[in-house]
Amino acid sequence: MKAVILVGGLGTRLRPLTCNTPKPLIPLVNQPFIEWMLVRLRDQGIDEVILAVQYLADRFRAVLGDGSRLGMRLHIIEEPEPRGTAGAVKNVEHLLDGPTFVFNGDVMTDLDLQAMLAYHREHQSKVTISLTPVEDPTQFGLVEMDSNQRVKRFLEKPRVEDITTNLINAGTYIIEPEIFRYVPPNQFYMFERGLFPVVLQTGDAMYGFASRAYWTDIGKPQTYLDVHHDILIGKVKYGFRGQEIANRVWVEGDADLHPSAQIVGPVVIGAGTVVERGARIIGPTVLGANCHIGPDANLEGMVLWADNHISEGVTLRNSVLGRGNTIGPKSFISDGAIIGDDCNFGPENRLERGIRIWPGTVLGEKAISF
Repeated sequence: MKAVILVGGLGTRLRPLTCNTPKPLIPLVNQPFIEWMLVRLRDQGIDEVILAVQYLADRFRAVLGDGSRLGMRLHIIEEPEPRGTAGAVKNVEHLLDGPTFVFNGDVMTDLDLQAMLAYHREHQSKVTISLTPVEDPTQFGLVEMDSNQRVKRFLEKPRVEDITTNLINAGTYIIEPEIFRYVPPNQFYMFERGLFPVVLQTGDAMYGFASRAYWTDIGKPQTYLDVHHDILIGKVKYGFRGQEIANRVWVEGDADLHPSAQIVGPVVIGAGTVVERGARIIGPTVLGANCHIGPDANLEGMVLWADNHISEGVTLRNSVLGRGNTIGPKSFISDGAIIGDDCNFGPENRLERGIRIWPGTVLGEKAISF
């Protein structure tokens, strides 16, 4: 079984975290998100995957190779220019020879793919769209179905009075290759506003597959932090790497944890990380590889990428730090702050309320209090 994963976006909503790292390669619990996604597909019977990449294809090749390390065949195909969601798949049409899964590369889900495939075959569908219910349908594109679950209308960001369903397009499709005859070659063309409305007009069988599987878009800073918390507290299936050294505390390789440090799970600690005396690490928290957590530091609900140096007495809460940052003594970072890579903060800075700091930023003592 084959799949196409669309990884051509620039990740602008997730900046500054994606300034140096393509969005699909950002870490998810210390593992590149795209690698987690590929392993999940492999475990559900998909043994050949095509990554439709728009830029930085060599970065994907360096991390993933040909897929053999993950037990699958992997093709990394670079578009000559942005071609949209349907145009990207049209660009790799020559590799498709049967019903094919198509995934948006920024969707985190534990959808049962074999159940969706069985549904697709049972209904003799040409296009099957995964659907998920949401609390506020006005922010999404709704998918209306008839009593047999055949798609009959798409409604983009409706007014409250126009809402007839709470089911939205969840970004996973099964498509028969013949449907791509409706996609013009070498053009920018979208599934949502191009191909799917055309399929409605042609009368080809298009069905919705509704489920309550876990689903979220990791492409925004708050949802990126939220999905880590959801994984750690068990809302989504995830196989933690490393050894569980205490109740819901996993260490990936060797780490130096001072006996006086307080670590309350769920917490994942990367290889080579040092936690000094009196530090408190309260879950749900992820520490990347080779981080240094100084004496009496307090971390809660955090995601730290690799190589961060956290000085004495620092408090970090519910925020994300990219790679290679140095946070000066007694600084305070909280409430959804997002720090890019290679920043250097002096003592007693205070950053909160969703502030974003770009890579390479240098702050002196008490330079920011926000």
